[in-house]
This record gives sequence, structure tokens and C-alpha cells, in this order.
Amino acid sequence: MLCREDRLRSAATAKDFAPWPAVYWYFTWWHDDSTVQRIHDALRGQIREADGRNAEPSAALIDSQSVRTADTVPAVTRGFDAGKKVKGLKRFIVTDTLGLLLAVHVVSASVQDRDGARRPLLWIRLDHPGVMKIWADHGFAGRLVAWTTTVLGRELEIVRKDLDQQGFQVQLKRWAVERTFSWLTAHRRLARDYETSPARSESMVRWAMIGIMVRRMTRAGQFPARARAR
Repeated sequence: MLCREDRLRSAATAKDFAPWPAVYWYFTWWHDDSTVQRIHDALRGQIREADGRNAEPSAALIDSQSVRTADTVPAVTRGFDAGKKVKGLKRFIVTDTLGLLLAVHVVSASVQDRDGARRPLLWIRLDHPGVMKIWADHGFAGRLVAWTTTVLGRELEIVRKDLDQQGFQVQLKRWAVERTFSWLTAHRRLARDYETSPARSESMVRWAMIGIMVRRMTRAGQFPARARAR
């Protein structure tokens, strides 16, 4: 049983939050009108410029992550990743070399990497035309490399493990995107997928990245003076 102080603390915490239907209504509204994506992209550009880089990247990294789902997720959107032994959804993310999110695509876990990667790679070609080279692991090798060259006019380079590698080792060029997955799965809401729509799952990833970027900018004092004064 909770002690009196714990009960009071729990009651105070509950009053600090709006009713969940209202919160979720705003979540869906801001997803539908792309407010979430605009906020995310504006913050990413500020962080890149504060790091001495152009707001738009010239290189990117792509990877996938299979995650288990809650019972509320419709069975029609779920699948089984035989390689990872995971039943649920698969997240494809494309990041810049800092690990900041450029694109996210959520599909059934049964979708192969070389098939699920086509849509986010196309989005990168359309939304970030300055990106000329993308690094990926061996799961994206094969016909996807040729498709990226002939259809998108971009280079997809496969970063392979050393033949004598044993255990985990940081992969050159690819470590940033793997670190981004670590950032995301540190969020309890993303450790398992709960959304009834893959598109809403993508928004949840963007919300997590917004929180990560805001904390990073706050610690570094990188917000513009006008924003800090408000």
C-alpha cells in the first residue's frame, strides 16, 4: 500500500495533466496538419547550424528496428521478423551524421529491409535533395543499391562488418543511426508500440526526437534570444 505522502504525490501529479482524450485529440490534430513535423524539422535545422553545419545535410544513414506491439495494435498491421524473432512493427529511420532524424517509416515487422527502405529513401530524395550519399548495413544490400542509383540518382553504400569481428563493435559511418535508436527506445512509449496506426507511430517517434532536441538545445543554451525571452 502507498503511504500518505505517496498518495498525495500521486494525486498532485495526476492534476498536472489534462484529460487524456483532450491530449490525444491535440496529438492527432497536430499529426494530421503536419504541425509535429514542422516543429521537428525547425529544431533539427537549428541544432545543425549551432553545430557549425548547414541546416540541410549532404549525407545520411538508414537502419531498421523491429519492436513488439501491445494488444491494442491491429493484427493486420503486425508481422513477424524471422531474423530478430520479433512479432510486431518495424521502424525505418534515416538520420544525418549527427543522428538527427530526417525520415521515419513504420511497417509490419515482416517487411524485408530492402523493400521497406524504398519509401523513406524516396522521401529523402524529395525532402532533402542535398543528400547525395546514404550508408546502410548489409541488410539493405542487393537490388536496393541499384534502385537507389538508377531511380533516385543517389549512392547507397553498404557498410559491412569485418570478417574476423567477434561480438559487438561500433561500425564506422553507421554508429550515429544506431545511437538514435538507443535514444528512442529510452522512451517508455517507444520501447513497445501502442499506436493503432503506423502513421501515428511515426508521429510518436518525432515527438521523442523533439524532446531530445529541446533538452540538447536547453543544456547548450542554443535557443535564439527571442525564444528564451518568451
